[in-house]
Amino acid sequence: MGWVTGAQEERAALVETMKKVGPDAPTLCEGWTTRDLLAHLVVRERRPDTGPGILIPAFAGYTEKVRTKAARRDFDELLDELASGPPVYSPFKLVDRFANLAEMFVHHEDVLRGGADPAGRWTPRMLSPELEAELRGPATSMAKMTLKKIPARVTLRTTAGEDLVTVGSGKEVVVTGSIGELVLFAFGRAPVAVTFDGDPSAIAAVRDSSHGL
Repeated sequence: MGWVTGAQEERAALVETMKKVGPDAPTLCEGWTTRDLLAHLVVRERRPDTGPGILIPAFAGYTEKVRTKAARRDFDELLDELASGPPVYSPFKLVDRFANLAEMFVHHEDVLRGGADPAGRWTPRMLSPELEAELRGPATSMAKMTLKKIPARVTLRTTAGEDLVTVGSGKEVVVTGSIGELVLFAFGRAPVAVTFDGDPSAIAAVRDSSHGL
């Protein structure tokens, strides 16, 4: 048996979690149930024609129309398609390890934390050392995209005391957490198990910022 990538590990875990909670469970994706999120993931990989609508507002209506239609399909069939990975014609087939790692991890947490109080406390699940190592890249790259406009100089620091990245300008704020939680913070998810250190006004600005994708 070959080496299982973090993307494959999280894909399998996401499928099992969706099976457990069922199609109507809430997620952290506003307005979406697990069925809606599952349809998004299947369409993303199996309908390349909808790709532009994920990033370009002018095409978003078409992408949403295809996703809504897919969401009416049998839930178990959609799960089987997600579990099988990108088909051979998918742009994601050759880059699954890189392009789908954060996608599967973050959306898995969207299901696990669905319905949780965004301002409440959260106890993260334990991640494998291999998965944590693979998530370092997404934590850094996403922070550079989503935190650059926050009115503070934000450093993401692991619980081991390692600084992954510093982004932005202004008063310094250090956000500390496990690598998985730092990924989720960079994606703008809540609740998230991180701590903040720095100037109180800058911390408030970081907490109140609307960042993520």
